[in-house]
Amino acid sequence: MDISIHMSALPHDDPDASLAFYRDVLGFEVRSDVGQGRMRWITVGPADRPDTAILLAPPAVDPGVTDAERRTIAEMMAKGTYGWILLATKNLDSTFEKIQAGDAEVVQEPTEQPYGVRDCAFRDPAGNLIRIQEIR
Repeated sequence: MDISIHMSALPHDDPDASLAFYRDVLGFEVRSDVGQGRMRWITVGPADRPDTAILLAPPAVDPGVTDAERRTIAEMMAKGTYGWILLATKNLDSTFEKIQAGDAEVVQEPTEQPYGVRDCAFRDPAGNLIRIQEIR
């Protein structure tokens, strides 16, 4: 079987702020930006990896989601417990400094974890947890 991860999705509640974070702070290229207002679907990804992308999407727009579920999702996003993603870099310290300089909310500075990885963590403008591991 030949399967790869093509795209992962994260919610946003402010498409302009999310776009600025992923484009200007993380340095991802914008591959598409469709919709209008808060109802925008933005695809971003690393310039040298056209086969990998993140879809930044408005949360809970599926018609099958109830109002109570929408409220729960909004509450979880506000607490930063709804969406998260793991990224990787060869130079964690340099990456951390660049992202920190972009005024991202730091959750954890670069740390050697007891489970064998060195990583750091930030929150994007929607509260999604972004963990970045060092490639060794």
